[in-house]
Amino acid sequence: MWLRWWYWDMAAQRVVESRTAARRLRFPYVPGLLSFREAPALLAVLRKLRVKPEVLMCDGHGLAHPHRFGIACHMGLLAGLPAVGCAKSLLVGEHEAPARMRGARAPLMHRGTCVGSVLRTRDGVRPVYVSVGHLADQPTAERLVLDCGAGYRLPEPTRRADHLVRITAHPGPAA
Repeated sequence: MWLRWWYWDMAAQRVVESRTAARRLRFPYVPGLLSFREAPALLAVLRKLRVKPEVLMCDGHGLAHPHRFGIACHMGLLAGLPAVGCAKSLLVGEHEAPARMRGARAPLMHRGTCVGSVLRTRDGVRPVYVSVGHLADQPTAERLVLDCGAGYRLPEPTRRADHLVRITAHPGPAA
């Protein structure tokens, strides 16, 4: 498994540092247990960073998980850093549709508890699912996701990581 980590400067809206790590996959794909599969590579790439990040933004869930412990919880705990989950799809819970403008939100409820929010990052686009991972609160998690927006549905750090995974997994024809 190849992994690239982007160190994103929110104020400057730019990549400060980028590192990669490769690890052999030793855990099968099991729905709901993504962190057991990806954590070794994530931790390896975090160790390579010259500057320790202030917060981790994970492309996945935190508390909005069937076991209330998604990849954002797991990575935040292992790294000892605040962590936020921002996922493209719903894993658990129910919600009303947020209003269609950027910044609109609706609570994400699961078994009578609010486990995150459904957040609109651009006018009229599908929302993302934001949940606390570790050492963060929900309003801060939402603000981080919105502040890392660069005109796309996904926050820029996770959008870039998602893009890199796609081109690495499915490279185009050789030039």
